Amino acid sequence: MNIPSRPVEQVIAEAREFLGDRLSTNQAVREQHSRGEDTTTPTLPDAVAYPLTTEEVSCLLALCHRHEVPVTAFGAGTSLEGHANPVRAGISLDLSRMDRILEVSQEDMDCLIEPGVTRHQLNDHLRDQGLFFPVDPGSHCTIGGMCATRASGTNAVRYGTIRENVMGLEVVLADGRVINTGSRTRKAANGYDLTRLLIGSEGTLGIITKIRLRLHGIPEATSAAVCQFGTLRGAVECVIATMQAGIPVARIELADEIQMDACIRYSKLEGYQALPTLFLEFHGSPAGVREQAETVQDLADSFGGSGFAWATDAETRNRLWKARHDAYWACVALRPGCRGMATDVCVPISRLAEAIVGAKEDILASGMTAPIVGHVGDGNFHTTILVDQDDPTAQDRAWELDKKIVARGLSLGGTCSGEHGVGLGKREFLEAEHGPEALAVMRSVKTALDPRGILNPGKIFRN
Repeated sequence: MNIPSRPVEQVIAEAREFLGDRLSTNQAVREQHSRGEDTTTPTLPDAVAYPLTTEEVSCLLALCHRHEVPVTAFGAGTSLEGHANPVRAGISLDLSRMDRILEVSQEDMDCLIEPGVTRHQLNDHLRDQGLFFPVDPGSHCTIGGMCATRASGTNAVRYGTIRENVMGLEVVLADGRVINTGSRTRKAANGYDLTRLLIGSEGTLGIITKIRLRLHGIPEATSAAVCQFGTLRGAVECVIATMQAGIPVARIELADEIQMDACIRYSKLEGYQALPTLFLEFHGSPAGVREQAETVQDLADSFGGSGFAWATDAETRNRLWKARHDAYWACVALRPGCRGMATDVCVPISRLAEAIVGAKEDILASGMTAPIVGHVGDGNFHTTILVDQDDPTAQDRAWELDKKIVARGLSLGGTCSGEHGVGLGKREFLEAEHGPEALAVMRSVKTALDPRGILNPGKIFRN
């Protein structure tokens, strides 16, 4: 009789009894789960588990807790900060097959889903019911992953981030216990807000197995607009003026001239120039949408905007937003053989011009290619630093550029991550932003809920 020699081998042997062939040790499968869309060094998990139910997740976590085997949750693998990298091996827990939409209430405008459901899947299901889920990170990610990283995206300026749109969770704790947080009511004042604690915890406090989401009515009218500017500062100052004027834009996105050049090439955007550009969208009644667009056009004119064009037809809108959503891939296509390192600074809206123009200066000084794009209506912007995989110095130079951009953001009252989370990539910035005492409290929470440290170890905290 063969007796497993390592704890993880014992876990694999016992987990196969209830998971069967949904527990894989295949090399190719393990490689697919070795990291997300980031530049970290891949780490192979010992095995990949594909649960279908909360009960299976609970049994697996109880087993891993007993044997002190690490567990790293995996959704669609689109994270940009190393969240999905199982740095201490163990089990990669792939939740993508838990993809059922369990219930939808038109009357209460909410729904209950499993974590593997994607935004596209949910909105396709909701379309005939006059409802939609607005949080739109741009990538084809799972909503469970969005909850884990406290995701945001293009619609956040009007509808809020994932945090504002989650009403409650079902979560499996490290030892296999199952808890439910939140409620279906629009407000509650009872006990600790465990839902908000778990949103953005990056798989370090528990595994999300069900999500209660707030839904919104599909707007009566929608209009998209594009405006180009002679300078980056002019485009950003137009954004600041728009937000300070209280215009209820649904989306207001920035692409600098490098990013716009990449989008024109990759998405075949004919009729546009490689100039700093704003992509906007307005929701409301037909008259309200027209009034919002005309007001923003007047503001854009005063900041050197030109070629303001807006459209209400779905085909044109979808083409523009498809180009925006493909911005990351457009960046990578600029330099074949490179991977993208994404920065994720968010600052108060009044300091946005300083942050973005300063970042542009840092990029030029570094000599690296790093297009700028952002959900600038809420002060959030990204640079995608292109890292040449054949250049041994490129990764270090990219980190130095990232540090400069983040340091400026923090000095302006901002944060090192507006939506991507901490993972591996932002750990060193956390203490600078929050201070050692706040980090000590975070560690205490982690220890209380995961005393053996099996859930996504190495993430958020350095050790």
